[in-house]
Amino acid sequence: MAKIRHIAIATNDPEKTAEFYKKAFEFKEIARTDAANPLAHGVFLSDGTLNLAILKFKTDQLGKGMDFTGVHHFGVLVEDADQMTAKLEALGGECFMKPEPDEKMGYFEIKFRGPDGTVFDIAAHPWGGSAPLDKETARTHERQPAPAK
Repeated sequence: MAKIRHIAIATNDPEKTAEFYKKAFEFKEIARTDAANPLAHGVFLSDGTLNLAILKFKTDQLGKGMDFTGVHHFGVLVEDADQMTAKLEALGGECFMKPEPDEKMGYFEIKFRGPDGTVFDIAAHPWGGSAPLDKETARTHERQPAPAK
C-alpha cells in the first residue's frame, strides 16, 4: 500500500511558520531550500514519519493566486513511480510537472491533479525525514470510544 509521507504548506513567512511548528510539536528541522530553487523556498520539518514542507512558492501551481496560504499539496510514497504514473493517468489524473531524468531539484517529485483539482506528488523514494514503505506498521484495531460519564 502506498503511504502519505509529505505535506506542503504554502505560507508567506516560512521561517516564522516553521518555528511555530518546531516549538509546538518538537518537529525537527531537516533542510532548507535556497533562493536558487525555482519552485519555492522554505523549511522542511519531520516527525520521523512524515516530511512537512513549509514553503513560499514562486509559481501559482494551484490557480489560487500567489497570496494563497494553507495546505498546498500532499505526497504519496509508492513502490514504482512509472507504474503509478500510468495508473493515475488511466484513472484520469493529470500529470502536470515531472522532472527531467537528470534534473536535481531537491524535494521535487512528480506532480498530479486529482479529479477535483487537488494537487499531489508521488515518489518512489522517501522524502527527507520520512519513513520508507517497508518499516510501516498499520493500526490493526479501531479506536474505542471514550466511556460515557
